[in-house]
Order: sequence, then C-alpha cells, then structure tokens
Amino acid sequence: MKPIIDPYGSELIADYQKLITDFGLEPFPANAFPNPNRLMRRNIIFAGRGLDAIAKAIREHKPYYVLTGIMPTAEKIHLGTKMVIEQVKYYQDHGAETYVLVADLEAAAAREVTLDEAKNRALAFHIPAYIALGLNPKKTTFYFQSENKQVMHLAYEFSHKITLNEFRAVYGNADPARILSALTQAGDILYPQLAKRMPGIIPTGPDQDPHLRLARDIVRRSRDRKFIMPSSSYHKFMPALNGAMKMSKSHPESYVELPEEASSIKKKINRALTGGRDTLEEHKRLGAAIEKDMVFELLKFHLIEDDQELQRIHGSYKAGTMASGEIKRIAIERLTAFMADFEKKLDAARKLVDRLGFVRFT
Repeated sequence: MKPIIDPYGSELIADYQKLITDFGLEPFPANAFPNPNRLMRRNIIFAGRGLDAIAKAIREHKPYYVLTGIMPTAEKIHLGTKMVIEQVKYYQDHGAETYVLVADLEAAAAREVTLDEAKNRALAFHIPAYIALGLNPKKTTFYFQSENKQVMHLAYEFSHKITLNEFRAVYGNADPARILSALTQAGDILYPQLAKRMPGIIPTGPDQDPHLRLARDIVRRSRDRKFIMPSSSYHKFMPALNGAMKMSKSHPESYVELPEEASSIKKKINRALTGGRDTLEEHKRLGAAIEKDMVFELLKFHLIEDDQELQRIHGSYKAGTMASGEIKRIAIERLTAFMADFEKKLDAARKLVDRLGFVRFT
C-alpha cells in the first residue's frame, strides 16, 4: 500500500530522501535559481514539483505567480509560517505576481471556525503578520475564499474531475469536509490562471503535497481550460525543541510562537534539547553531538543568515571549543531581537490593512 502524506496531521517527516522517492518529487535545484535565499542554499527547501518552469520564468523574465494561504484558526503563528513567507518573498522579489488567500471556507469546513471569526482573525493579526515577515503589500493581492465566486465555481467544476476512490488514494480519508476543502484549495491554486495563463508556484511544507497532486491531476483532466501545471516547493520541518518528531499543542514549550515574550523565549531555549555532553571535560574531548541539537537547528533554519558565520559556529561546537550554553545564548539573543523587530513591524502593518488591495467580488 502506498504511504499517505496527511495535510491535516502534525507528524513530522523522518526521511526526506525516502519522501522524494516514494512520491516522485524533484530534488530542489538551488543553483537553478538566481541569488538563492538561506533556505534554498542550506537544502531546507529540499524538493518540489515542476520547478524547471519557475526557474525558466525567472530567468527569462516571463509572467508567473506565487500563491500562499492563511489558515485563520489560531491567535498566533509559528516559525514554520515564517519559512513559507520567506519563500513567497523570494519569488515576489524575483517578479512573481503574488496572491494570498484567507482560507475561511476551509477553516469553517474542516476546523469549525465561523466565517466572521476567521475574517476578524485574518484582518487583526494574520495579514499584518505576513506583511511584518516581509511581504510587500503593494505587490500582493489578498482575497477571502468565501467572497471569491470564481474559486467556488472552480471547486464545483473540479468535483467532476476526480472519483471518490482517487480522493481516498491521495488523502487516505474522504469525509465531506475534506473533499470540500481540497476542491476549494484546487480552485485557489489555479485561480490566478483565470486572468492570465502562466506558471505558478506554491511554497509550503511537504504535508501539503496532496493538494498539489490533486490540482495537477485536475489540470490533466481539464484540457479545455488550458491551465498550466502548477508547481510547488517544499521545506523541511524543524523538530520540536525537545527533539520530538511531532509538534504538540499540548506541549507549547516545544515550539516558538510569533509573537512571544522574551522571558518565554529564554525559558524555552534553555530547556531545549542540545548536543552538549554530560560534562565539560567530555564535551571538550568529544565535541557536541550536533545532529541532536535543536538549538543549532534553530540557528540554521531561522536565526543566522550568514553561511560562514553558521559554519564557524558549527565547527567550534562540533570540536568542543564552544559549549551548549554559548549556543543557547546566541539563539536567545538573535530570537529576542527578531521578535522585537517583528512586533514593531506588526504594529506598523496593522495600520495598512484598511488600504490593502483586496480583490472585490460582486
């Protein structure tokens, strides 16, 4: 039986190479993209689908789009969202038409969040947070699923393009809420092509690959529409700070939220799993077991931009000349500074919401 990736679960991936093989993904070719960002250079963005089409559009200055969504089910976001927005910003900075949808219909169908509650959360926090993380609001088109009749019409049209058994093969489950959510997401993924036929990329985690596979299957069966096959790029997940391969809302100390108080950041990092040895003498002799160190992962994924600086820290820590306490100090300082900057930008972004370019539907 073919394995299932669950876009609704919280289990992290243990073997990314196996994921590439099992699901026919393309390894991400960082060298094919101009000025690859930190996530691309470090193989944190590790795979995708249809990547050549996007690299070619960037190289030849041809139209293409990047699209991401907001799931307005929580009061805060995690660092994983920051990775998505960094990817969206990369493509936006390299000429992509940028779309951000508020998945209020999906939140209602799959998470039982009312449309009013979803809208209020998106306007009060999520949209300003995306801007604070780097999106250019003047170059971004925002819309709510529930207001976009074209997306809804596409979802109904696409319901004739896939069978129940095929849906189960992709998702492992076929309850009505999932079917409605998935078809609506396929509508979102292809919506920008209604105005202009062009390639598009969806940057996300590999847990969302079922939505891309569904959309690509629909394109194959919608020849009259002449859609271009959508592309995707996937980033690795950082394990929980306690080293667990599964994030858990019941253990909030295992992950960092945005925003988060400096005192909470310090407490979480000081309690995080590190690769330091049991004694200083042993640490100096053997060096850190750096592959087990979640604080170093935090530096690598999010907090140190300069590759040479990261390599120096890696070398010193692995050689035992830098202790785990120093790694934690660097992480606390960098993350506290990042959070202060994020909150300042969040306050400024909230003042822009009323002037944003929301798509209006009649």
